Amino acid sequence: MKIKFNSLKENILYTESLNLPTKCFIDGKYQDSNSSPKYSVFNPYNGKLICEVTCASKKEVNIAVKNARDSFNKGVWRDLPPIKRKNILLKFADLLEKNFKELAFLKTLEMGKPIRYSATIDVKLCVSPLRYAAEAIDKIFGKVAPTPNHAIATITREPIGVVAAITPWNFPIMMSLWKYAPALALGNSVVLKPAEQTPFTSLKIAEIAIEAGIPKGVFNVITGKGEITGKELALHNDVDCLSFTGSNNVAKLLLQYSGRSNMKRVSAETGGKTPNIIFKDAYDIEYASWQAAFGVFFNSGAMCVAGSRILVQETIVDKVVAILKKAASKMNSGNPFDPNTRMGPIIDTEQYNKINHYIALGKKEGATLALGGNTLLNEEEGGNFIEPTIFTNVDNNMKIAQEEIFGPVVCVISFKDEEEAVEIANNTPYGLAAAIWTSDMAKGLRMSKRISAGSIWINNWEGHDQTVPFGGFKQSGFGGKDKALEAFDKYSNIKTTWIHIDGKGVN
Repeated sequence: MKIKFNSLKENILYTESLNLPTKCFIDGKYQDSNSSPKYSVFNPYNGKLICEVTCASKKEVNIAVKNARDSFNKGVWRDLPPIKRKNILLKFADLLEKNFKELAFLKTLEMGKPIRYSATIDVKLCVSPLRYAAEAIDKIFGKVAPTPNHAIATITREPIGVVAAITPWNFPIMMSLWKYAPALALGNSVVLKPAEQTPFTSLKIAEIAIEAGIPKGVFNVITGKGEITGKELALHNDVDCLSFTGSNNVAKLLLQYSGRSNMKRVSAETGGKTPNIIFKDAYDIEYASWQAAFGVFFNSGAMCVAGSRILVQETIVDKVVAILKKAASKMNSGNPFDPNTRMGPIIDTEQYNKINHYIALGKKEGATLALGGNTLLNEEEGGNFIEPTIFTNVDNNMKIAQEEIFGPVVCVISFKDEEEAVEIANNTPYGLAAAIWTSDMAKGLRMSKRISAGSIWINNWEGHDQTVPFGGFKQSGFGGKDKALEAFDKYSNIKTTWIHIDGKGVN
């Protein structure tokens, strides 16, 4: 999969030629919803209206869930032989790859991610979750329990039913696939609600799913705002499982909605405040520092795993900060369709204001603003940008070190030794990930055991592939993992069938 990086002008012309879907995709087609309310989707780069999109009300949610339930009950998907589901999902992956350029440009349009990253990282990574899930279909076996001779007990995995997925705007394709790929592989029916800011890629993918051969009603996409569409979906009594990625405040609401409705299973990945720990004995301090900078400034800091706390051993703080500044200077802002742009705009005004609030708060709390902190308005056309921002002399108890900012803002915190580094790393409500840079592997492994986080990276930043699970501890997540075989657990029920061979029913 390769995209030629054309000129800014050529890229804009290509984007203007795209057909933007604006209606919910239910039962294999775009549903006419002229009577439904609309909401506005804005271009993050210039602040201009892109178009109006359906805001699914209770009516559309009910229709989508009903179609998902009907398709599940009829068995049009779940009852297919595993090899047939596998082949359809593999074709789905092939078609995603075929449409990869359009998806990359739609993603840059809707969320402002620079096209160089949409094309080379995000969309490229979206195919592997689907192929992995497809290949797992005919390789997941049940079990036979060690029973007395007169009985046989089988332990089997069954699809849970209707799966609702509510996904974020920062990685709208990949995060969604992490959820619906294993759900579909098991034979479930799905209702996906993408973030309100980023509807186009998910709607386009729904078209591709039908082309691949997924039966009507099995994969539905409804668009709308969280407080309207998302709430109705979470409260729906015919949804069996709700899979969510987003803020922990919203996740707590979803848990309440589950309790108020049918006690649907809820899984959530809810962000982090990842420590990126650099020791003076790191193999290459400069490389570690560059990786640390990328780990918080990439995607304009909108990453749940963003290494927004860089813990640095006190004797090398000045050296690391100097490299961070150098790295930040390379993160040039600009039109995301310009192949030279490395940092795009903030998704919307609400998030822009939130980040600025934390920058002001950091100054007020007494941290030293070592770089950035300025907002960059695209004065020619509108749109919101924030410079890469570095705070030093940060106390870990400051709010900027404790609360998720979701922007290009990093806190540099010094530590004396391994013991203090572990204490600082764990002193947070979150526990999604942590990175450790050291040439002392014994120390790295000791710390890995002691740091409370779902992913620990030693001498690398965000090492991953589809074979390893992803998810956090504490307020970073609960209810199951994304990726790997562990992702199948939350979308399935485990059933025991006890059989008496002689038919007498004696235990």
